[in-house]
Amino acid sequence: MSYEIERKFLVTGDFKHLATSSTYIVQGYIFSNQEKSVRVRLKGDKGYITVKSNVEDSKVTRNEWEYEIPAPEVNEMLRICKPPLIEKTRYIVYQKNMIFEIDEFYGVNEGLLLAEVELTFENQLIEKPDFLGREVTGDKRYFNSELVRHPYCEWKDQIDEFI
Repeated sequence: MSYEIERKFLVTGDFKHLATSSTYIVQGYIFSNQEKSVRVRLKGDKGYITVKSNVEDSKVTRNEWEYEIPAPEVNEMLRICKPPLIEKTRYIVYQKNMIFEIDEFYGVNEGLLLAEVELTFENQLIEKPDFLGREVTGDKRYFNSELVRHPYCEWKDQIDEFI
C-alpha cells in the first residue's frame, strides 16, 4: 500500500526567490468524489496517472498510487476529463529541513497559492517558514479535485482571511 501524508497551507509571503526549481503542470480528473479520484497529469514533458483514496479517520494521510505513462496518452486522456483543467506552476522550496511544494494556480483558480509538505508520519512537527499562512489541510475546498468542481474564482471572496 502506498500512502501520502501531507499538510497544506495557504501561501501569504514571498517564496519565489527561495525556489530551487519550477515546473508547469496541467492535470485533469477522469473521476473524483469526496473519497477517491483518478487523475492524469502532464508535469513538464512527463505524464502520470494517479489514484488517490481517503484513509479512514485521517485528514492528512491518503492512499496514493502514481505511475508514469507516455505524455501523448495523457494528452488524449485530458480531453475526456471534466473541465476545467487544473493549470499551475509548482515551485520546490527547501526550508526548515523540509521540502515545500508551492503551487501557483492559473485560469479559474488564478490567485490561489498553496503549499504542501509531505511528512514521514502524521504527528510530525513542522517549523513553518515565513511565507506560510493559515493551514487548510482539512478544508476540502483546497483539494485540486474540488477546484475543478468549485473553482477558486467562485468562492475566494467568501474567505474570512488568508493568514
